[in-house]
Amino acid sequence: MADHVHILFALPADVALAHAVQVLKANSSRWMRQQVQEFAWQQGYEAFSVSASVAGAVKKYIENQAEHHKRRSFEDEFLVLLRKSAVPYDPKFVFG
Repeated sequence: MADHVHILFALPADVALAHAVQVLKANSSRWMRQQVQEFAWQQGYEAFSVSASVAGAVKKYIENQAEHHKRRSFEDEFLVLLRKSAVPYDPKFVFG
């Protein structure tokens, strides 16, 4: 997708999420700048944990997200995910 990315990965218990995201952004930025001149990650990120029992469904969703976003925008879908996950948010800060 042009405006966002979904990544499913197993995070070892001894690795902080913020560190994993920092490493991911740094290394992928370096690679992306070799491919495309202008690339930058947004400042923040969202992370949700999923159980092993639904990891397959999440992987399938990621593989088919272009189809999902034909029916529902990323923004609408993201707000639904926040509500379903009981994550409090202020709409004026969600998308910048």
